[in-house]
Amino acid sequence: MAEGRGSASSQVMVLGLATIMCVLTMTTQPTFGASYTVGGAGGWTFNVVNWPNGKSFRASDVLAFNYASSLHNVVAVNKGGYRSCNPQSGAKVFQSGKDTIKLNKGLNYFICSIPGHCQAGMKIAVNAA
Repeated sequence: MAEGRGSASSQVMVLGLATIMCVLTMTTQPTFGASYTVGGAGGWTFNVVNWPNGKSFRASDVLAFNYASSLHNVVAVNKGGYRSCNPQSGAKVFQSGKDTIKLNKGLNYFICSIPGHCQAGMKIAVNAA
């Protein structure tokens, strides 16, 4: 006897595939993280050095840096660049005024390299788990 539409074996296969898809959907982690606006409503400006305090960051979270591009920038630096307020050679400079940067696992350091700005607290260190 030939199998027709809606046969039992077709229905079992569809049910099996649906079950597998449900299990995969429930057990996989999303690949995107949370988004944070650095400095809150005030944006990337002076005295944001303490902005990360009390927040829990994870690798793949995104930091949004909002600022006047004619006045500031964002530079991803290493620990030495953060402490000295001097970017290392080859440091990535962002200048759009609306930069989004995905966090890497571990410590992430950012400064404004306009003279005097980093020293005035325009720098953050973010630890992403």
